[in-house]
Amino acid sequence: MFITRLISGIVLLAIAVSTIIIGGGVWFAVVAALSFIGLFELYRTMGMERSLLGVSGYFLTAIYLTVTWLYIEEGQPMVIVLALMVFFAIYVFTFPRYKLSQISFALTGFLYVPVLMTHMYQIRRMSDGLYLLPLVFVSAWGNDTCAYCVGMLIGKHKMSPKLSPKKSIEGFVGGIAGAVLLGMLYGALLGKNLPSLYYPTAFCGILCGAGALIAVVGDLAASAIKRDTGIKDYGKLIPGHGGVLDRFDSVLFTAPMVYFMAVCLGAV
Repeated sequence: MFITRLISGIVLLAIAVSTIIIGGGVWFAVVAALSFIGLFELYRTMGMERSLLGVSGYFLTAIYLTVTWLYIEEGQPMVIVLALMVFFAIYVFTFPRYKLSQISFALTGFLYVPVLMTHMYQIRRMSDGLYLLPLVFVSAWGNDTCAYCVGMLIGKHKMSPKLSPKKSIEGFVGGIAGAVLLGMLYGALLGKNLPSLYYPTAFCGILCGAGALIAVVGDLAASAIKRDTGIKDYGKLIPGHGGVLDRFDSVLFTAPMVYFMAVCLGAV
């Protein structure tokens, strides 16, 4: 299992690095594919992946990705409002075929996967995007690695025993601290490539700290959905890792946080 997981991780890293460097349409295609697959995995947990709700979610995802690619001003919030209208129209005109909980889950899935995932493309499109985007992964996966190490060494107090019994408060603090330090190191080494950030070392630390903090929420949210739906993994697409949502659960929350924080700190 470890070897399989390691090989898969190396392949994923190679694909991510190469497509991020290329950027443009290639990176957009990767983000789009992750959005569709992740949404399919999420809908499958509720058995709606091939239902009218599922098909509507995919269609709305296609529209959202299109307005993002075309960079249509106000396009994204318009599609979000459209999604609300579409799902409630389905609820009304097919009543009582679908329960309100199903409508809510379908809408939440659209917001949770493609809307959050698309921020990875939006970051890459920024002027310093090539060097800002890695901060998403540094804060998400760096936090996860540091939290695991600290938790294994000194973790004693359970943070969320019902959702993730192995996570500790000590690991939580260590993960965020580790992400901040990794971000500052990244800024110190590559700060010259981030001219839009006035103090790259400090600002990269802030970005990674904020990203790491929300990454914990993303990780536990994905675990909560799995507990509620009684599944172990979202899929088997990535050997040793599970599905797209198993690997990108924390990234879904980290990407928009890094994007908004970067904008607030001067990135364009």
